[in-house]
Amino acid sequence: MTISHNDWVKFRDTLRKLSDKASGEMLKWIQSKGGIEVVDRQALIDYAYALATKYGEASAALAADMYDAIAALSGAAVPEAIVAETASVGEVGKAVNGALKFSTNEEYIAGVVGRFVKQSSQDTTLKNALRDGAQFAWIPAGDTCAFCLTLASRGWQYASKKAIKGGHAEHIHTNCDCAYAIRFNERTDVEGYDPDEYKKMYYGADGSSPKDKINAMRREAYAKDKKTEGPDNSELIKV
Repeated sequence: MTISHNDWVKFRDTLRKLSDKASGEMLKWIQSKGGIEVVDRQALIDYAYALATKYGEASAALAADMYDAIAALSGAAVPEAIVAETASVGEVGKAVNGALKFSTNEEYIAGVVGRFVKQSSQDTTLKNALRDGAQFAWIPAGDTCAFCLTLASRGWQYASKKAIKGGHAEHIHTNCDCAYAIRFNERTDVEGYDPDEYKKMYYGADGSSPKDKINAMRREAYAKDKKTEGPDNSELIKV
């Protein structure tokens, strides 16, 4: 079975719309309060938490539906997918405070909420895959960052607790359309996903360590297009 490119893009884009909606509402709220420099910090965290919960639940439900659909088409005898819990108020508060130490750019701060929304869907996919012994792969999309291309090069692998550190899916960052796909047998694939091509990019990059290679891939991408928008969040991810 092959998950068509159109079906995957539809799923991926719907997830993105939910994240964008949450980020957009967060940005409007910040601006309505006079800007990030004057907004009450606790009120900011509380509103971010409310949005992360509301849209995170929708994102998790969408991922669960996709999981069940793939399971049914694959003939996998597994229970219905369970939606993952959304981020706690403590997790949201820690992320917001951390973001404010890094930048006071309002769009960047609003993007933190969008990341939590996406995280809910990816948590749902991985936790159910771990429960059912399914495989997962990181499917890149659009102008993918070097770190995501490196993850994509790993190909299909069985879900493990290592991929769900601290109760959440790893590698989720802002302004990213990449997402986890799952499969229950090796006959299933996502149209257009080519881990061998990504491996060539990774192993062909300069450097002897994963960190060096990823940074080399980043520099090459920056050389091709030096137009950037806001902080590069992928730089914050530790390898």
